[in-house]
Amino acid sequence: MKIDFVSDVACPWCAVGLNALERALERLGADIRVELHVQPFELNPAMPPEGADAADYLAKKYGLSAQQIAQNQAAIRRRGAAVGFAFGERARVWNTFDAHRLLHWAGSQGRQRELKHALLRAYHGEGRNPGARDVLLELAGAAGLDVERARTILASDEFAPEVRAAEEYWQARGIHAVPAVVVDGRHLIQGAQPPEVFEQALRQIAAESAGSSPA
Repeated sequence: MKIDFVSDVACPWCAVGLNALERALERLGADIRVELHVQPFELNPAMPPEGADAADYLAKKYGLSAQQIAQNQAAIRRRGAAVGFAFGERARVWNTFDAHRLLHWAGSQGRQRELKHALLRAYHGEGRNPGARDVLLELAGAAGLDVERARTILASDEFAPEVRAAEEYWQARGIHAVPAVVVDGRHLIQGAQPPEVFEQALRQIAAESAGSSPA
């Protein structure tokens, strides 16, 4: 079973969704063999390098009041805690394109999930800028990647066409909100579902693929 997890580093629900999906995969154990790939999506592709105040950004983009933002953040913190992700303060929103370029490369190195988790923790847990070169190099090293190779990538436009092509591909497939979990290229599970929902859906898809009834 191939799973494409379409998401953005800047998306808090993507942090919840990835951890929930991984808890579901742990429950599946050896019952279902899974190949998980992280795919790019940018919530704010026009974001400048200096970023923007998070509260102002959310208010302008989604029309949310300060009270609604606080309520949403409280709900996200509760959902994150339930799947083992600790949210901290996130005062700014940043551009994530370079992070996606490194994630694309990390996929070829077998370290994509490690880098994705490091990026999500750095931004959503620690409020750090996932678009800053020094942060990206530090996280690449922490994820077991070659830091000098990462430095070369960030100093160039390497993998930019591949990331843009992937973003266009998923948007053309109808993905306009994240997280989105696409199973075997044809089954969509939308949003940061609880682990039990992911587990049930994956078991059902696997059973249907095998031509039998769900377990």
